[in-house]
Amino acid sequence: MVNKTILITGGAGYIGSHTAVELIQAGYKTVIVDNLYNASLGAVDAIGEITSTEPIFYKGDCTDSQFLKKVFTENKIDAVIHFAGYKAVGESVKKPLAYYKNNLDSTITLLEGMKEFGCTKFVFSSSATVYLDENVVKYNEKTTKTNRPFSPYGTTKLVQEYILQDTALGEEFESVGGLQVVSLRYFNPIGAHSSGNLGEDPNGIPNNLAPYITQVAVGKLDSLPIFGADYSTPDGTPLRDYIHVVDLAKGHLAGLDYVFKQSGKFFDPINLGAGKPVSVFEVIASFEKAVGQKIPYKIVERRAGDLPEFFADCAKAKEVLGFETKLDLDSMTADSWHWQKTHPNGFSK
Repeated sequence: MVNKTILITGGAGYIGSHTAVELIQAGYKTVIVDNLYNASLGAVDAIGEITSTEPIFYKGDCTDSQFLKKVFTENKIDAVIHFAGYKAVGESVKKPLAYYKNNLDSTITLLEGMKEFGCTKFVFSSSATVYLDENVVKYNEKTTKTNRPFSPYGTTKLVQEYILQDTALGEEFESVGGLQVVSLRYFNPIGAHSSGNLGEDPNGIPNNLAPYITQVAVGKLDSLPIFGADYSTPDGTPLRDYIHVVDLAKGHLAGLDYVFKQSGKFFDPINLGAGKPVSVFEVIASFEKAVGQKIPYKIVERRAGDLPEFFADCAKAKEVLGFETKLDLDSMTADSWHWQKTHPNGFSK
C-alpha cells in the first residue's frame, strides 16, 4: 500500500505509537495526531528513531473540527486508525461525563471530517469490554454484547461501535461511496518494542498488570496487588488473554489491508488476541524470569465485575485477516522489562 496515507489518532499513545512504527516500516505515509493528554512527544521521537524517519505529527484534539480540517487539508488521508480517547477505567468511574464527552465527540467529529474530505476507510480501536455473556469464557464476535459494561470507559467503546455501525450501514456516507469500518476488539496488550525505545508510559499509578509489575520491579512501587486468588481456576487467579503490543500493531496493519479491500456499506468487528488463557501468577512468574528476581505481591479482595476466565476466540482474525500472534508470554514480559529498566521514568528525562 505504498502511496497510501494513514491518519493515526492517538498515535503517540501506547498502542498507537507501536502501530505507527509498523505502518511506516510497511511503507505507508503516516500522519500522527495526539493532544498529548495521556501521551508523550518522547513516543514520537522514538518512532522516528526506530524507523529512521521524521514522523509527521500534529498536536491537537479530535473534538476540534477546525484542527481536523487543517490535518485533512494538508494531507490526502486515505484511511484512519482511531485510537484517540480517554482510557483509564478507574478514572472513567470518577469522571464519567468527561469520558462520554471526549470519547464520543472525538469519534463523531472525526467521522464528520472524513465525510467532508471523502475518506471512507476506518479502523477502530475497540475492546473486549463490549461483551456480556458471563457463562462464556472464549469470546467470539457473535457473543452477546452487553448493554452495560462495567465502567463508563467500556460503555464509550460500546457506544462508539454503535455509532460506527449505524453510520457505516446507514445513508450518511452514500454521497462519497459508503463508509467501511473494521472494529478491532482487543483483549490485554502488554510488551514493548524490542529496541527498548518504545513502551507503555502510564500517568500515575498503572491501571494494568504489566506496567504495575515492572514499576514494582524497578522500585517505583512497593508490591503488586492481586485482586483475588480464590477463583475456580488452576492456580486461583483469573485467566486472561494477553497479546504482545507489536503483534497487536501488526493486527492493525492486517485490519487496514482488509478495509482497503471493502466497498460500499461495511462494518465488521474482529477480535485481536492470542486466544490462550494465562493466569496472573503465570504472568508474574514470567516477569520474575525476565527480571531475575522475585516480584513482591499481596492478595487483596476481588474487584467487582472480574470474571474467572476471559479470552478471545481468534478464528475470525485468522480467517479474514490472515492474522495470528507470533510472540509468546516470555517475549511480552522480557520486552516490557527491557523498556522499563532502560526508562525507569518512562519518556521523562
